[in-house]
Amino acid sequence: MLADEVDYVIGVDTHRDQHTLAVVGAPAGAVVAQTVVGANGAGYAQALRFASRHASGVRAWAIEGAGHYGAGLAPYLADRGETVLEVGRHARVERRLRGKDDPLDAIRAARAGLAAETLTLPRAGQRQEALRVLLLARRSAVDVRRVALVQLRSVIVTAPEQLREQLQRLPLSQLVRRCSHFHRSHSRTPDELAVVLTLRSLARRIEAATAEADELEREIRQHVRALAPELLDEPGVGPIVAAQLIVTWSHRDRVRSEAAFARLAGVAPLPASSGQTIRHRLSRGGDRQLNRALHTVALHRRQHDPTTRDYIARRVAEGKTSREATRILKRYLARHLYRVMQNATPRRLDSHRRVIPQRWPPSPSQCSSRLTRHVRTFVSRGASREDWSQAVGPALGRRRGLRQRGAAHAHPPLERREVGLARRSRRA
Repeated sequence: MLADEVDYVIGVDTHRDQHTLAVVGAPAGAVVAQTVVGANGAGYAQALRFASRHASGVRAWAIEGAGHYGAGLAPYLADRGETVLEVGRHARVERRLRGKDDPLDAIRAARAGLAAETLTLPRAGQRQEALRVLLLARRSAVDVRRVALVQLRSVIVTAPEQLREQLQRLPLSQLVRRCSHFHRSHSRTPDELAVVLTLRSLARRIEAATAEADELEREIRQHVRALAPELLDEPGVGPIVAAQLIVTWSHRDRVRSEAAFARLAGVAPLPASSGQTIRHRLSRGGDRQLNRALHTVALHRRQHDPTTRDYIARRVAEGKTSREATRILKRYLARHLYRVMQNATPRRLDSHRRVIPQRWPPSPSQCSSRLTRHVRTFVSRGASREDWSQAVGPALGRRRGLRQRGAAHAHPPLERREVGLARRSRRA
């Protein structure tokens, strides 16, 4: 649990114009202080000063909405050596029973982070954020194109007979091109003129949305090739699917395992057994855009990959239904693509910033209260940052493995190890 590793957790309830902060002490979860800051650079600096004043030990920030209203605060804190975690919204039942306001939401965010067995890091990376907004824009363009196509065909169905005869048998590309070149003519009747202008407007909208979607897709492809080009070599994975995978996965160590990635994608098997019937079903939760991306890959492989078709046939012959075989396939895809992304990018090197301070000598806010005197002893003896790294370095690998396993209670707190290492180094 996070309560075994920190002295304070600062919960943040984010909004468009202001953020509400609540400092909670570990491990009891008592509220130490609260404040409200602006959602701008000055407010972020004020939040950091507030934390230094009321949470001077080892601290972590639990931000609700780190990818939306907290998108400015989270990188600001991370760039300054703070540990930033992301927490989700609280259950509606809890808000209904215990009330809701900004201070309460900040306290709930802090206590949720304090009790978390697995730590969720916010999304990070400039290219990942670029992919997210590009996907958003392209999805909007594709939706506009789809709606306009439906309206175009609907108008043709009710158009005057002569115009309908000319248009209804044309292929889609020719139909759009023909309608986009219609001109206003005074020889037409008022109803024919209205239909012609409507068809021209819809066709030009389709062309503009198509050109916009193509341009955005080319930009998305460039970012994917820069981040994880190996994804594009996978059957059924195009630039749009690869971009969605990268946006959700974000970076190494954000998703602790392939099982957690499958759970996030909504493809982890859920037991649905009853009596002598033993079966599993797909999850209806998780990131639905990621689930859609995996479903697209599964459909493509079922149609075009002989190995996948043989696998589905074998599973059906074993007694699985077609939907159950697809569920198993999507679970395999989540495992395989997660490993591709893990191996495609270098490991982040900033996971040790809370143990080895970025600046030397470190300020007391960068260390717990029990470690502060040991750091000062190192400084007074003329020790360098490298000496401190050698003293606490052996604990780093154990800390990383501890977090990945999500079993903080299996070993003594890391802080105790650091104190022991510092004492042995001082005796030497």
